[in-house]
This record gives sequence, structure tokens and C-alpha cells, in this order.
Amino acid sequence: MKKVSILSLHLGYGGIEKSIIALANLLCQKYEVEIACTYCLYDKPAFNLDKKIKVKYLTNDVVPNKDDFKDAVKKKKVGNILKEGFKSFKILKLRKQTMVDYIKNTDSEIIISTRDIFDNWLGKYGKDSVLKIGWEHNHYHGNLKYANKIIKYAKRLDFLVLVSNELKDFYKASLDGSKCRCVYIPNIIDKLPKYLSHLNKKRLISVGRLSEEKGFYDLLEIYKKLTIKHEDWCLDIIGDGPLRTELQEFIDSNNLSDKVRLHGFRDKDYIDNLLHESSIYLMTSYTESFGIVLIEAMSHGVPCIAFSSAEGARELIEDGVNGYLVDNRDYSSYVERVSYLINNKDKRDKLGQEAYTSVKKYTGSEVIKLWYDILKEEK
Repeated sequence: MKKVSILSLHLGYGGIEKSIIALANLLCQKYEVEIACTYCLYDKPAFNLDKKIKVKYLTNDVVPNKDDFKDAVKKKKVGNILKEGFKSFKILKLRKQTMVDYIKNTDSEIIISTRDIFDNWLGKYGKDSVLKIGWEHNHYHGNLKYANKIIKYAKRLDFLVLVSNELKDFYKASLDGSKCRCVYIPNIIDKLPKYLSHLNKKRLISVGRLSEEKGFYDLLEIYKKLTIKHEDWCLDIIGDGPLRTELQEFIDSNNLSDKVRLHGFRDKDYIDNLLHESSIYLMTSYTESFGIVLIEAMSHGVPCIAFSSAEGARELIEDGVNGYLVDNRDYSSYVERVSYLINNKDKRDKLGQEAYTSVKKYTGSEVIKLWYDILKEEK
């Protein structure tokens, strides 16, 4: 049985981490699977992991201090800036040292990298006999400096796996002529629920990290406008992150605390239950490479609305067929779309059914076939 190693920064809450575990759970049926993980953030992985999978943590009692450093800079405390800066340097040095050592010494025949920096180290230090695969989850979103970095690192890899056709076409144009082959493999939905949402509850829902790029301030502004005509519809936001305190302050100061709830991080069962009780999913991200939360909502038959700036949403939502895309981050148009679905249960049902049908191709049994196609390659 061949051994596959997946390089991971951590196994906490996050879209990349969820994708890593979903893939590992499928691969372990045919391969010996080990996840090499830099940081141990929790007592156990945030998502359910098959017992056959080995997790090897590369550092002990070390966690990133990015937020502490940013806080020190924000407060302009020179002593803390120096302290956290030196601590950050040590942590990053240890991150590289431990991961490079793992890449050099592992007995795995196949290594899958899940971060751009890991792509670099895998290409530089991976054995010639190892099948080297980069798995790119992020959209460059017009940032050509980032895209060129991915291209540079990928040239030393055998495959670059992209989670959207748009990204595959973009990177393929620059990597033609190199040994690296670009392949489109979408992310995986764990399973399709047995029952769909009835879409009859006056509940809106959104899931994601509470950070700038997810646009939750925009969501709250949109919701505030919605409540003028639809004050009996509530909003559930699942997730945590650096903006949680500020978002809660916005909710309180705009008298929305009885209608909007920040649930924090929650496990999959909790999220599934709330999706099942919801009628419309709202995404306001500025950028998304794929949008796992969208396919999870769609798998419950919940119609989704997103700004078209979220590239991954364009890959998943066919406007007017299984959801709605709103151009130019236009608040008014977004509010109109939500209001229309609130007022039209038949349209909610139709979009929801189409959404459910459209996500069947993202089930594990379908996506794993695409992974098997490249993992069977011989070096």
C-alpha cells in the first residue's frame, strides 16, 4: 500500500483544513495516509478524522502569534512589538525547519502540499522519487505577485491541483512547457443530507471566518436594510475570527441583537442542523477560491445569494437557476434579491431543488476519482 503525506499548517477550523480532512478520509481507503501538521491548535482535529489516518505534529506547544504582533503594532507598544516580532521570527524559523526535515525524511511515495510556502519547500527538498503535488486553495484575486509566486514554486512540482476551472486555465497558461501539469479537482462535500430544508422558516444564514475578506460588515449593512420591510426574519452567523468583537458592537449599536446571532465556531452537526432550519444562504465575501460553505448550503436545498466578486461563487452558482449572483457589490441589488426570495416561497423551492441537484458532482465518490487519476502516476 502506497503512503501519502498531506502537509498541513494546522487542523483547526477553516476551509483548507476541512478539505484536507475530507480528502484524507477518502484516500485512507486505498492508501496509507499521514498528515504532517505544523501546529497543534486543539486537543483533536476540528473535523472528524478516520482512525486509520496518522497525524504527526511537527512542533510542540507552539502556536502562531500573528494576532498578538498585529495588536502590539496597533497599540504602538514598542516593547511588545519587539517581543512579539522576535517570537514570530523563532516560530517561523521552527515552522520551516520542522517541515523541511519532514519532507526530506518521510518514506511517503506521494506528498500533497496545501500552502504556497509548502509548495516551495516540497519542490526544493522533496526526493526525486516522490510524486509532488501542490493543492492551491486560494484565488489570486488580481494579485499577480501572489500568482507569480505560485507559478514559480509549481514549476518544481509534478501537479498543481486547482479548485476551479478558471484557476486551472489561468495557471496552465503560465506553466505550459514546465513539468508541472495543472488539474482541476473541486473540493469535496462530505455527504448529501437525507432530507432537504423545508425553506419555511424566517431564517437567513451565513458561515465563515469573521475576517475582512469575508465581508460580514457588508452583510450586516444589507441585513439592516432588509429589516425595514422584513423585520421578522433573523440572521444566524456561524464562525469566529478577529472581527467578532467589532461585529458584535455593530449589532448592538444598531439594535439588531434580538435578530442577529453570532454563534462562534461550531461543529459540522451544529452547522448542518442550522442550515436545515434556514431558508436563504447569504455570502458577502470579497473573494473565494471555491466556496465550500456554498455547496454545503446547496446540499440542504438552501438557495444561495453571493456577490460575483467571490470567484468561487461564480463557479458554483448559475444566476437565476440555483441561486443569485449580484454584480459590483451592489447593496441595493443584493437586498432586492433577498427580498424577492423572502416574498416568493415557490422560487425558493425551485432554486433550492436546482441547488441540491447541482452539488451532486462534488460528492466524495465523484471527486476521489479525479484524485486517483493523478495519484496512480509513476515517477
